[in-house]
Amino acid sequence: MAGSKSRLIGAAKELSIKWEQTRNYWHDDKSREFEARFLRELFPAVDKTVAIADKLNELLNKVRTDCD
Repeated sequence: MAGSKSRLIGAAKELSIKWEQTRNYWHDDKSREFEARFLRELFPAVDKTVAIADKLNELLNKVRTDCD
């Protein structure tokens, strides 16, 4: 699960960097609409997903320990 979490964090970071670069060239109403519709919700959702994955990983480790 740690690998998936790392990939998700890396992909979100890369997207954020690429979006910042794109905004240097694309800064019209459509770019603002795209950011509002997709990206403003995406990055907080990634953060929430990572936090949930951490909690799930802790729970799975506890279950493994309890079952041994």
